[in-house]
Amino acid sequence: MKLTSLAIVLSTFTVGTAFADPLEGMWRTTKDDNGNSGLIQVAPCGDKLCGKLVKSYDASGNEMSSKNIGKNIISQTVAEGGGKYKGKVYSPDRDKTYSSRLMLSGDTLKVQGCVFGICRDGGTWMRAK
Repeated sequence: MKLTSLAIVLSTFTVGTAFADPLEGMWRTTKDDNGNSGLIQVAPCGDKLCGKLVKSYDASGNEMSSKNIGKNIISQTVAEGGGKYKGKVYSPDRDKTYSSRLMLSGDTLKVQGCVFGICRDGGTWMRAK
């Protein structure tokens, strides 16, 4: 009986941790100051979430090479509840890392970042299917 109870408890714990965070997945960024955009893969990294740049696109929407492929654009990100997240976001066009505020609503992600009191609207990213 003890073994059965332990198995039930462990399976409940495992099932509960198997659910992905709603922020996980692929996101298409808005165009930056140069007209470029990217495809970001958000996944767990330790106990937080990170988002790596997996593809870059030029102003015409054509895939292009970038030294930032594989770099974390989103890092140290944690859920605050109600679709709100906080962490860090890197802006390749400005080569700056900002303290970020992310707001998830369905398949859209509103991105904002601040550094030394200067805030920047990172636009609204769309979930890529």
